[in-house]
Amino acid sequence: MTAFGKCFDPNGARYGIPTYPWRYAPDGLATRRQLRARGLRPGGQEVVAQVMRTNRRAGTDRVAYLYRVDRAKPVRPMTSRKWGALALAMLARRTCPKCRVTYSYCLPTSLGMCLLCAHPDHCASPTGS
Repeated sequence: MTAFGKCFDPNGARYGIPTYPWRYAPDGLATRRQLRARGLRPGGQEVVAQVMRTNRRAGTDRVAYLYRVDRAKPVRPMTSRKWGALALAMLARRTCPKCRVTYSYCLPTSLGMCLLCAHPDHCASPTGS
């Protein structure tokens, strides 16, 4: 069976919901990202279909759920409180919890701290001594 045949199930017999190959979804359906690009959100509606792509190297399937565009609602506008909460969250992502220094970039989540604190023996001190 080809990858196209595996991903083409417009009746939903195989996966329970209609399934289409990547980039072959019918008009009027969109993913969350596509809705967001149009200034819309799903608005509580159920998933009506999915698009599927098979990664031949890894042998895995990638799925994106589809929503009806005509039932989508406009994105809620950002309030001043939401902007404030977002600013605080971004500040927390840029501040090292160990040395409390705030950087101009987000710290790596794999380390949980800045590079100077994670690898003190490999990095020069910030004062240059």
